[in-house]
Amino acid sequence: MKIALDATYSVGSNLSGVGVYSREILWGLPAGHREARFLFCYRPHRLLRSFEAFLPRGARRSLLLESWNLERPALFHGLNQRLPAAKYPRNVTTFHDLFVLTGDYSTPEFRARFAAQARDAASRSDLIITVSAFTAKQVEDLLRIPSERIRVIPHGVHFVPEKKNPVKRERIILHTGAIQKRKNISRIVSAFETMEPGWRLVLVGSNGFGSAEILEQIATSPARKSIQVTGYLPDDQLQSLYERAAMFVFPSLDEGFGIPVLEAMANGVPVITSNRSSLPEVAGDAAILVDPFNGEELQFAMKTLAEQEGLRRELVGRGIERASRFTWTRAVESTWRVYQELLA
Repeated sequence: MKIALDATYSVGSNLSGVGVYSREILWGLPAGHREARFLFCYRPHRLLRSFEAFLPRGARRSLLLESWNLERPALFHGLNQRLPAAKYPRNVTTFHDLFVLTGDYSTPEFRARFAAQARDAASRSDLIITVSAFTAKQVEDLLRIPSERIRVIPHGVHFVPEKKNPVKRERIILHTGAIQKRKNISRIVSAFETMEPGWRLVLVGSNGFGSAEILEQIATSPARKSIQVTGYLPDDQLQSLYERAAMFVFPSLDEGFGIPVLEAMANGVPVITSNRSSLPEVAGDAAILVDPFNGEELQFAMKTLAEQEGLRRELVGRGIERASRFTWTRAVESTWRVYQELLA
């Protein structure tokens, strides 16, 4: 059995959430299913760079052309809400989010292109995988796809083995994710300005839509000397911050899932996150949920968590248990079952 997947988004070192998901699914499937053959398909602009990494046993590279099916696999899986125009016997598409259609978080040109690709992929998919029930409802309502064609498969998270001599927590408030309007960075900065002296705010992530305005706010902030914007960080440096941070703040305005919330929980960091979109679904009762549009509520949550050590300990325990429910192994095996459902 030959299965093709769009591996385009797995290429490179500065991976987004979609890139992390793509890599986990791509490398997890061959490891668990030696009976199948997998084609990692790359769009022309990423094919050469794909040779920087070895492929797992049972997988090989292929060129992904928009209108020509070179390999004729039994099934094609679009890992980022997009399908090529070429015809395949069966199509599966993963939808991560549809915030481009519901909020002012991108340019009009990008919004139009995204909408066209998403509607086309949804209409031609035999089954659709969504990463949360929230995104499933959006696909159902916005793209007019019946729920019978949707399967919810959450993301996973990796646990780092606990160190014998853990690093002492510092007064660091951490946020990971692109510096962009949708991530609500502006309100994080405003809330941080009300914190007691001695705290640091560390913002990890590359620049995104609306970053210029946010960076200007930081540059003129009265707390600017205590705010660090790191840009994208490699895994080892990000891991160090997770080990040292005293709290993780993620009041995003719209998320299809929210991998950083689970990463923080898995690393023993108490979490404040949004009560909107997919984030309550991911966080459960293991985080403080706030209205992301209410700056005073965010301020109160941050100050309360800073002052109450007992609350921090409670959230750490709940967070570790919560994160343990989300594994990439489960995501991979659930994806395989979707394939079997179609190919049976």
